[in-house]
Amino acid sequence: MPSTSPSHTGPLPAPRAAVILPAYGVAALVGQALTSLQRQTLEAWEAVVIDDGDAAVARAVAPFLRDPRIRFVASENHGVSAARNRAVAESGAPLLALLDGDDLFLPSYLATLVPLLENDPTLTIATCNARIFGAVSASRLCVERPHAEQADWLAVLDRSFNVYIGSVFRRADFDAIGGFDTAMHHAEDLDLWVRLLRRGGKARYVDAALGEYRVRAGSASSQAAALLRGSLRVQEKMRGTVAPGSPESLAIERLMNTTREALAFETAIDRIVAGQARAGIADLRGLTRHIDGPVWHIALAMWHWLPALAAPMLRWRRRAHSRGSATGTPEPSFLERET
Repeated sequence: MPSTSPSHTGPLPAPRAAVILPAYGVAALVGQALTSLQRQTLEAWEAVVIDDGDAAVARAVAPFLRDPRIRFVASENHGVSAARNRAVAESGAPLLALLDGDDLFLPSYLATLVPLLENDPTLTIATCNARIFGAVSASRLCVERPHAEQADWLAVLDRSFNVYIGSVFRRADFDAIGGFDTAMHHAEDLDLWVRLLRRGGKARYVDAALGEYRVRAGSASSQAAALLRGSLRVQEKMRGTVAPGSPESLAIERLMNTTREALAFETAIDRIVAGQARAGIADLRGLTRHIDGPVWHIALAMWHWLPALAAPMLRWRRRAHSRGSATGTPEPSFLERET
C-alpha cells in the first residue's frame, strides 16, 4: 500500500503551487491521487481536497492529513465548479493546479510545469500530455497528433490546441476572471481556459505524459450532446467579447455552425435510440458531413426498409466508441503497476 506519511522532513518550504482536488464520488480512489502528490519531486506545494457533499471522502482523506501540506474542506454539494472555487479560496500559493480525485500526477509533473510559469510572464497556462487508463481496452495518450508548443485563446476554443484538465495557471488570472463559472455544468474547464487566455498571454504545451486520466466504467458515452451544448455556450460567450465582423467573430461563427451540426447529429441518434427511429433517420439524412462514407450509406439504406435495426446498431456504436466500455482487466495506474 502507498505510504500516507509526508515525503519530506524538516521545515516546510513556502508552497509554489496549490493543487485543487475535488473528490465527489471517488472516495475509493482519492488516496491514489494524494499519493501521486506526495511523490512529486517538487515538494513545495499545498493541496486542498474538497468533498462537494460526499461524506465518504473525509474518511478516505483522514490518513493523509498527517502531511501538513494537505488540507480537507467539507462542503455542501453545489457541483464541481463551485467546489473548485471554494478550494481555491482556501489556498494561498501563487500558482494553481487542478487534479481530479480519480486522476494522478506523475512525479515530475509539478517540477516540469511550475517553473515554466514562474520564469515566463507571457505564459498564462502550462499544460501537458496525459495517459488515459482505467476502463479502456488499451491505454493511450490524450494527445496523439502533432501539437503546437504554444497557442492563444482561439486555438483552445476550437480545440486545435488541447489543454489537459490537470494544468497549471496563475491565481491572479483566476481571481481576475471570477474563477469557474458555476452556471456552466458541462465544458466548464474549456470555459475557464478560454477566459483565462482571453485576457492575453499564451498556453504552453509540454510534449510529455505528466499526468494520468482515469476513465471509469460506464462514463462518457451519454454525455456527448451535453458536452456539445456546453462547448456551444462557451463559443457564444466568446463571440460576445469580439467585434462583430472581425476575423475572430467570423471564425467563431464557423465554429458554432460546426458545433450545431455535431449536436444535431447526436440529437438524431438520441431520437433513434429512444424509439423514434423514422424521425431520427430522417434527421440523419440531412447531416451529410457526419454520415459521409459507404458504411453510413449502407446503414441508411438498410434502415429505410428495416428501421427497427437502427436503434440496436447505434447502441452498439456508442458502446464501441465509449471510453468507459472496456471489458476484462482495467488498465492500471502507474502506482498500481509499481506494486
